[in-house]
Parts: sequence; C-alpha cells; structure tokens
Amino acid sequence: MKTISICFVCLGNICRSPTAEGVMRHQVREAKLDGRIAIDSAGTGTWHIGDAPDERAQRAAAKRGYDLSALRGRQIAVPDFERFDLLIAMDDANLAALRQICPPEQRDKLRLLMEFVPEIDHRWAGEREVPDPYFGDAAGFEQVLDQCEAACRGLLAALHPQLAP
Repeated sequence: MKTISICFVCLGNICRSPTAEGVMRHQVREAKLDGRIAIDSAGTGTWHIGDAPDERAQRAAAKRGYDLSALRGRQIAVPDFERFDLLIAMDDANLAALRQICPPEQRDKLRLLMEFVPEIDHRWAGEREVPDPYFGDAAGFEQVLDQCEAACRGLLAALHPQLAP
C-alpha cells in the first residue's frame, strides 16, 4: 500500500506548521488513514530547534481537541526534500526559502497550504498565506486553526486518489 509523506513548513516551527501537523494528524486518524500518511513539520529558521510549540498555539489547539505537546521544533534540511512527497509552506516567504535550498528535481513537491482549501469554502477565497500569529493575540492562533482545518480537509481530499489500492 502506498504511503504519502508530508512536511508542513513555517518560519520557527512553533506556531503554524505544528498546528497544521496536529490538525492533519487528527483528520488522518478520523479518516482511518493512519499508517498511510506520514506527517511532520519543520521551520526554515533555527530559533526554536527542540522547543515545544508556542503555548498560545497549544492552548488554542487543545480547545479544539488537538494535542501539540509532544511536537518539537526542528529546521528543514536538504534530506527532507528526498524524504517527503510534499513540503507545504505556510506563506510565500517560507516557500521562497524552501526553493533556495531545494534540489531542482524536487521543486515540484513544494506547495502553499492555502492552495488546498476547497473552492466551496468561500471564507478563504483568494488567501494565499497563513499569517504568522506569533506577535499577535489569541485571535491570530484561532485564525491559523481555521485555515489549517479548511486546508487540511482539502489536502486530504486531494490525496485520496493517490491512496487507492
């Protein structure tokens, strides 16, 4: 059976990408696709290597039933481009950072998370990026969750044909 591996990427790997990882893990589990989709997250920066996700991200996620507490920040590395089928950035700046270090033959694996929001979800129509909530208030972390939930639903739907036996 085919397995698909995904890495969500933001700047520090303590807010957006671990939130996307937690949301996607939950949706994969609910879809009974554990073992079929491998999920990880990383940051383009080095500031938070080994750190747990931001407390505000963990609190917001916990209110919706997502546990981010076991996740730890790490930096994206060149071997990740071979290891993962998709590397999904939260914004254009991190997508550009990925392109700078990505081997040319792996560039087709790079995507933005918001590309996967289903067209019927008009709330996020035209949005390309998941904004960094780090310097904001709790509302920013709620928005990140809203966007990740919508985009991960679309991502899971997009992956279904590839998971067929």
